Amino acid sequence: MNYKKVDLEAGLYFVATPIGHARDITLRALDILQSADVLVAEDTRSLRRLMDIHGIALSKRPLISYHDHSTDKTRNRIIDLLRQGKSVAYMSEAGTPLIADPGYELSQDAIKEQFLLTAAPGCSALLPALMLSGLPTDRFLFEGFLPSSKSARRAHLERLRTVTATLVFYESPKRLAAMLQDACETFGDDRQAAFCRELTKKFEEVRRGTLRELCDVANAATPKGECVVLIGKADKAKINETDIESEIEAALKTMSLRDASEAIANAYGLPKRDIYQMALKLAKKE
Repeated sequence: MNYKKVDLEAGLYFVATPIGHARDITLRALDILQSADVLVAEDTRSLRRLMDIHGIALSKRPLISYHDHSTDKTRNRIIDLLRQGKSVAYMSEAGTPLIADPGYELSQDAIKEQFLLTAAPGCSALLPALMLSGLPTDRFLFEGFLPSSKSARRAHLERLRTVTATLVFYESPKRLAAMLQDACETFGDDRQAAFCRELTKKFEEVRRGTLRELCDVANAATPKGECVVLIGKADKAKINETDIESEIEAALKTMSLRDASEAIANAYGLPKRDIYQMALKLAKKE
């Protein structure tokens, strides 16, 4: 066996589980599954299957279901077990707890009562999708699931239109075509993008191209499996030097030279040293 029984301190352990391939689990995660006093899972059936694959027995340990629709009563039961000095391991159905998955309120309660809170990191669909997308990875913004209604989704996308970072979304296969159509109309047909589905599984698929090309693919046939949609960063807008000077002059009326320079540089994504030199010249003129 690749795991071992270890002595765990009392506390809450967030454990990442495979998003598809059962062997994409860390040895430390298996140690925790073997050793925790209490197991908590978003889907207890999925956890039982994973434990069976790796030969880990539940024995007489409590196995508690905790998900987005769980009541305060369930969360209070878990906190009571922590008060009793138990080691509690929590696993979402697939991937990393709290990353577009349940667990946030549970973590907040554990922090308030100053219980040990730690994580056994591992799988998440976010990073494999970034690696396979062919899009820039130096800066990215994870947005999770977009609103399901068209108007709310369009409004949310509009707020992201000028972000100079690769945008990452999780999306249901049933809503993929509608989401990509809204993205086309918001970002433009030619924006580079990708979508990944069934990551690490037998039918893993990655599609790359323009938003229009991907939209056509999704409209032709509804894909199966949860999808990750990635949209390339916006081009930096051409900045008029006169506009920058006007912004600096306005900022200098209420801020120090250094603070004004930093604020304008951050707002426009420009080097602070260059903006400081511009501000210095303007201040001398005045």
